[in-house]
Amino acid sequence: MAKPTSPDWRSALGRLRIFSGPELCRFLGEHGFQIVRQKGSHVILQKAVPGSTITVPVPNHREIRIGTLKSIIRQSKLAAELFELP
Repeated sequence: MAKPTSPDWRSALGRLRIFSGPELCRFLGEHGFQIVRQKGSHVILQKAVPGSTITVPVPNHREIRIGTLKSIIRQSKLAAELFELP
């Protein structure tokens, strides 16, 4: 397996799109999430799935940082390919 710092490891995810907070909320809304509340600069979205609920906090910033976006992808349980550039 490639080291986490090697270019091969980085390219495994593909090129992620750049989202603003409102754009990401809209995108997640198109995939079944609903805004349930906002506290400060974070919007909380939820999606009901059989047996549980998926909750994803999204910072309402001009640009979502790459590490934050990766965390949101993981928490949302959506395919990472949906977030990649076409």
